[in-house]
Amino acid sequence: MKEVKNKQILFRGFITGVPKETDMELREGTVGLKIPEGIKGALVKNIYLSCDPYMRGRMRENYDSYIPPFSPGSVLKGFGIGRVVESNDEFFKPGDVVSGFTGWEEYSLIENTEQLKKIEVDEKIPLSYHLGLLGMPGFTAYVGFYEICSPKKGDRVFVSAACGAVGQLVGQLAKLHGCYVVGSAGTKQKVDLLMNKFGFDEAFNYKEEKGLVSTMRRYFPEGIDIYFDNVGGPTLDAALLNMRINGRIAICGMISQHSVSSVEGIHNLSALIPKRVKMQGFLQSDHLHLFPQFLDCVSDLYKQGKIAYLEDMHHGLEIAPKAFVGLFSGQNVGKQVVCVSPE
Repeated sequence: MKEVKNKQILFRGFITGVPKETDMELREGTVGLKIPEGIKGALVKNIYLSCDPYMRGRMRENYDSYIPPFSPGSVLKGFGIGRVVESNDEFFKPGDVVSGFTGWEEYSLIENTEQLKKIEVDEKIPLSYHLGLLGMPGFTAYVGFYEICSPKKGDRVFVSAACGAVGQLVGQLAKLHGCYVVGSAGTKQKVDLLMNKFGFDEAFNYKEEKGLVSTMRRYFPEGIDIYFDNVGGPTLDAALLNMRINGRIAICGMISQHSVSSVEGIHNLSALIPKRVKMQGFLQSDHLHLFPQFLDCVSDLYKQGKIAYLEDMHHGLEIAPKAFVGLFSGQNVGKQVVCVSPE
C-alpha cells in the first residue's frame, strides 16, 4: 500500500481559560492511500478547515453538551472541505468534493460518511464559502433568524458579534426582510464593515461604550424586537432590559463565556415576564430538513449581489492553532478558515 506524509494537529490536553497555541501540537505521520480491509468509509484529502468557537467547549473535560469533548493526544476535529481520494462507500467516488466533520490533518479517513455532504462546485462561488456562508455558520444564521426569531417587516433587530460568520449574514437577511438592524463588534474596522459592506443601519464598538444598557437605548429608543445573541454575558443582560413586548431572543452562542473560569450569571431574566419575551436556544442540526432550501436561497442571493460575505483565510496546516486562538481575542475579520492544500 502506498503511503504519504500526513501532517496533523493534536490536542494536548484539557484546558481552562483562554486557549493557547501550545494546547495543540503539530505532528507528522503517514497515511495509506488505500482504505484498510474491513473498514467502510472515504479517505479525504483536506482542502479547507473551519475554525469555530464551539471547539473551545470541546477542550473541557466536563463538557455536557451535544457533542463530546476532544480526547487528549488525538487529532482535533471540526468542519472541513476535502476531495475524496479513495472510497468504498457507494455514495462517494474519488474526485468528489465533500464537506463535513474531518480531522485537522492533511488526509482523513472518515468512517461516518452519513454526515458528509457532496458539494456541487460553482465557479461563481468560492469553494471555501461552503464552510461559512453556505455551511454551518450560514445555516445557523438562516435557521436562527427565520425559524427562531419569527421576523416581521419593520422589526428592530440587534445582532452581537455581528461581523462574525453568523452575525454578518443574520444582519443582511434582516435588512432584506425589511428590518432596522444594529450590530455590535469589537473594533472600529469591524464597525465600518458592518455599516459599509454589510449594510447595517447602525453599528457600535462595545469596548468603547460606558454602559451597554444606555447604548442599546440610544440605538433602540422604542426597544428591541429581535436580539440574535452570539456572545451572552453582559450584552445579553443589557438586551433583556431593552426588549419590546413580545420580543424574541435567539441564543446562538456565548463566546464571552467560553474561556472564563467562572461563568457569569444573568441578572435581568425577570424582564422576560412583563414583556412576554421568548428566549430560545437552538442547534442548526435540528433543522437539517431545511438545508436544501437554505442553500438555494443564500446561493442565489450571493450570486445576485444582494448579500456580501467576508472570510479571513490563513494558509498552511501549521498555522491552524494560531488561527483558532485568534478567535477569542477578535483577531479574525469574518469567517476564520485555514487552507490546508491548494484546490
